[in-house]
Amino acid sequence: WRDYSSVQVTADDLVGNMFTIARFDFARELGKVGRPLDRDEWFMLPQTVNAYYNPGFNEIVFPAAILQYPFFVAERDAAANYGAIGAVIGHELGHGFDDQGSEFDGDGRLSNWWSDVDRERFTERTKALIDQYNALEPRALPGHTVNGELTIGENIGDLGGLSIAWKAYLLSLNGAEPPLVDGMTGAERFFLSWAQAWRQSARDEEALRLLAIDPHSPPEFRCNQIVRNLDVFHETFGVTTADPMWLDPAERVTIW
Repeated sequence: WRDYSSVQVTADDLVGNMFTIARFDFARELGKVGRPLDRDEWFMLPQTVNAYYNPGFNEIVFPAAILQYPFFVAERDAAANYGAIGAVIGHELGHGFDDQGSEFDGDGRLSNWWSDVDRERFTERTKALIDQYNALEPRALPGHTVNGELTIGENIGDLGGLSIAWKAYLLSLNGAEPPLVDGMTGAERFFLSWAQAWRQSARDEEALRLLAIDPHSPPEFRCNQIVRNLDVFHETFGVTTADPMWLDPAERVTIW
């Protein structure tokens, strides 16, 4: 646990508290200068509902707080867990091979370990994904679009993560037929859980701010645009050319 006993905060000075905490964190970082690198340090607290991939250490980290609903529930069916925490695990693994993580080798060193052909094909596929997202307009923000270049790393993570999670789920079945849960098949439960993980409510002003600076796409597209690229999603729900969720097979992107 990080020791905050030296940080003094007051109930009537929120701005001052922020400066106090910022100074504390700055001093803590300066204190690392000249010391051996601590490879056991996490860049998130256990109470943080999040996860990350660190290319410098070539590691994925999952704080305890994310191991709860809607991402993970030990007692629920495998399909639901694979569609949520499984996809997040796949997402973080995918960062090791996105536009930035792919520039680090297995030891965390900045190194070009891909062949020119690999890089060329990767760039071709990611360009198609960038074009998809550049055309997306959030429902609550007409006239504004997603920045496909800004969000490409996270979009690669989402697409790769959900694809990896689906493959892992199929492997977990070992050929067995998944049980129906609440009248839904395993595939339906998988995608329902994925959708539930991205539910969010935000003011328009906050959504617009994030659209400009956040490397993550808006949750509505982290959910819906990703699944449009998966053949199994179309097959599971019988999506046809008459449905808004339909994406022509020639336009569907597969990274991994």
